[in-house]
This record gives sequence, structure tokens and C-alpha cells, in this order.
Amino acid sequence: MAKVWIAPVCLAGLALLGGCGESMRAQTARAIDSVAAIDQENMAEMMLAVADPRESIQYFTQQSQAHPDQVIFSRGLAKSLMRAGQAEQAIPVWQRVLDHPDATMDDRVDLAEAYIRNNDWAQAEATLNTVPPTYETYNRYRLEAMVADSRQQWDRADSFYEIAAGLTAQPAGVLNNWGYSKLTRGDARGAERLFLEALQHDSTLFTAKNNLVLARASRRNYELPLIEMTQIERAELLHTMALAAIRQGDIQTGRGLLQDAIATHPQYFEAAETALAALR
Repeated sequence: MAKVWIAPVCLAGLALLGGCGESMRAQTARAIDSVAAIDQENMAEMMLAVADPRESIQYFTQQSQAHPDQVIFSRGLAKSLMRAGQAEQAIPVWQRVLDHPDATMDDRVDLAEAYIRNNDWAQAEATLNTVPPTYETYNRYRLEAMVADSRQQWDRADSFYEIAAGLTAQPAGVLNNWGYSKLTRGDARGAERLFLEALQHDSTLFTAKNNLVLARASRRNYELPLIEMTQIERAELLHTMALAAIRQGDIQTGRGLLQDAIATHPQYFEAAETALAALR
């Protein structure tokens, strides 16, 4: 009787072991796939963060061709092209990304930015209009503000700039853009306040320093603001102020500012020397 039961029990045991083996192999395969996916994602992030844009483009081009079904590589290629200043080439790549089932609203907003960088404001606006109003991010509102600026919808632009500034811990860039918008409208005092606010958040933002000097010079205030600056920055800001003065007909003031810029710069300041020679 005992012998009769041995074979079925052994067979059952073998079947169980076989089942366990298959289960273990499936779990192992899933674990390997998971690790591979994490490695791919980490590599993609690293290439976008630290790699030279040309190397990044080459890497993502190869990977997107090898793995056309994985949106991470097409997205990385589009971002790399944007980093390299190739917005026109990035547009069809972003469009491919949006055709993927794993595309996100961020991808749609990034496509709108590519259109803006390519000076295609109508397509940028049309793309942003496909983003639901409930999707509220810094980048979305920053681009909405720029589109409103392009259409001279000033109240709308101001509203979007304000929202964007409130949605980021680093608002210096958008405050600088807002200030430049104010400056182009002729609101120099409003622009000056925004440039100063931008510099409170990032004292190294030279674009805001240069724009601040332009805003002051537009009101014929030819004194440098009391802000943090290096010696080279001081010379460059004096040069900017000099050119603004000359454009406004204040030639003698401009000449003096150019001389100050040349004396201040620790090296040979070719642009200021050329401008001063032209005045002579």
C-alpha cells in the first residue's frame, strides 16, 4: 500500500518543484527588467543633466532607434535638441513623443516651448490651448505669459507672470522676463522693481543686472544701482549704460561712461574702445 502512494506523491512533488522553478524564473526576469528600466532612466537623467548636448543627442538618437517603443529615449532626444538650441529639429521629435501612449502634459508644454523658440507663436498658443486649465505648472504659466506678451495682451501677461512666479522656488528668471516685458511697454519704473526683485532671488543673474541698467538709463538715470557685481560686470554695465545714453542723444554722458568702462575693466575692453573710437 505504501508503495502505491510513493509515485503519485513524488510526481506531485516534482510538479510543485517545477511550478516553483517557473515562478522563480518569472520573478527573476521581472526583477531584471525592473533593474534595467531603472538603469535606463538613470542613464537618461544623467545624460540630460551633465552630458555635452552633442553627446546627449547622439546617445538618445541611438537609443530611440534601438528602442522606438520606449518614450524615455524620444523624450530625451527632444530635450537634448532643445538644450543644443535646435528647437526646429526638436518639434517633430516632440510630436512623436505625444503620439506615444505614455506621453504626459509636460511633453505637450515642452512642445509649446519648442514652437516659441522657433518663433511660431500661433502653434505655441494652439498647443497650450490643448492643455486643460486644471494642469497648473510653473512652465505652463511662464509660456502662457510669453504668448500673451507676443499678442500684447498685457493684463493677461501680467496675470500669468504672477502665477508662474508663485509656482517656483526660483522665480528670478520669470521675474526678469516680466520686467523686460514691462520695459518694452514703456513702464521703466515697474520694470526696475521686477529686475531688483529678480536679483534678490539670484544675485548672479547678469541679464537682470543689464536690464536693470537699461531701465534706469531709459529714465536718464545714469548711475549704477547698488547691487552686487564683479569688476568685469561693473565695466560691462557701464558700457551698456553708455550705449543707452548715446542712443538717447546724451553723447557727452555716453563718452564719459565709456571711458569709465575702459578704466574699470581689468583687461582690454574691445567693445568699449571701439564705441569710444566711433565717437571720436
